Amino acid sequence: MKKFIIATASILAVVGTANAELRPLTPSKAFDNMSVTIKGGMASPLNPQRGSMGSNFRGMAGMEFRKQLTPNFGIGAEGEMFFNSSTWNKMPSMHNVIDKTYIGIFGAFNMMNVIGGYSGSPRIVEVELVSGLGWLHDFVPKSQGHDSNDIGLKSGMNINFNLGADKAWTLSLKPGIIWNVTNDNNNIVDSRTAIMEIAAGVTYHFGNSNDTHSFTFYDCDFSEYNDQINEMRGLLAQCSEANFMLENANAVLAEQLAECQNQPATVVTNTVVEENNTLESVRYVFFRIGSSKVAADQQPNVEMIADYMKNNPESTVEIKGYASKDGNLDFNIRLAKARAESVKNMLVKGYGIKADRIHADGQGIGEMFKEDSWNRVSICVLND
Repeated sequence: MKKFIIATASILAVVGTANAELRPLTPSKAFDNMSVTIKGGMASPLNPQRGSMGSNFRGMAGMEFRKQLTPNFGIGAEGEMFFNSSTWNKMPSMHNVIDKTYIGIFGAFNMMNVIGGYSGSPRIVEVELVSGLGWLHDFVPKSQGHDSNDIGLKSGMNINFNLGADKAWTLSLKPGIIWNVTNDNNNIVDSRTAIMEIAAGVTYHFGNSNDTHSFTFYDCDFSEYNDQINEMRGLLAQCSEANFMLENANAVLAEQLAECQNQPATVVTNTVVEENNTLESVRYVFFRIGSSKVAADQQPNVEMIADYMKNNPESTVEIKGYASKDGNLDFNIRLAKARAESVKNMLVKGYGIKADRIHADGQGIGEMFKEDSWNRVSICVLND
């Protein structure tokens, strides 16, 4: 019997926590979903030793404080008092109004919500399974010995009737059994020391921060999010179409590039130095691959041209820019012209030589030097 009770409680705990609501509930603050219950009824030994159960019925009353953690599961504390229970089994009376008490904690599982789900407000009729543990105290006549203190294990059910539009009030029928688990018979679950009770209760559910007396769902309007999703889907379709067009354009460019690569290269050659030029009238400015910037180690060559033109005011210079065969032909043609212009700009801006004394032009691909890297050059011819 003990194993059955433990297994049942474990199964209920798993079911109560695993059956989470699919819809989002409004947040529950610390003092939300609180309630108080006043109850009263009859109690009797479950297995009377003398007389019948009916002849042993005595009055009982109690109170519960409870917090509902989820629509499925709640916890609480309760206290019960039994009137003239010392006369059970035809024992002598204590002459006390209250001669047995029970104080304990309990958990309650709403089986309607566990099985059928929570609909947003309590049902009119609901069934709960209740299990708890507490302190059981018996007042015993001095002639019979000392008062007894035992551990009580309580199990039972609540049949609830939720009333009103707000479900603020609940009437309940509360049958239950309190087992004395520390009895002298060394039997944890012994019907001879158990108490059966049938009580009725009135419960008031305090108001919550959500302006109701129970759990509520979020009132979610997803239309705005649906509009955003549809808008994003439209943008995605546009992006897919644009990507398709770009892929087609890329394919066309790839074909054109393949055609260009298959065509024979056109080489531009020039006679760079005429026979009447001397070494004194020619200066070379070499460039790094792909660059038209005059490097620092080449600036002395430009300075020599500037000094000569300053010392010979009537002189002019013809600058011819070249590129090596490396890379794209169209790019190299532009690069050759840029190299000639780079030397001219340095003479004008850096050394104050008038632009009308300088003629600069690109000559395309150079092949005057066997070492191909030397063909990245601007050849400057000074004329008197």
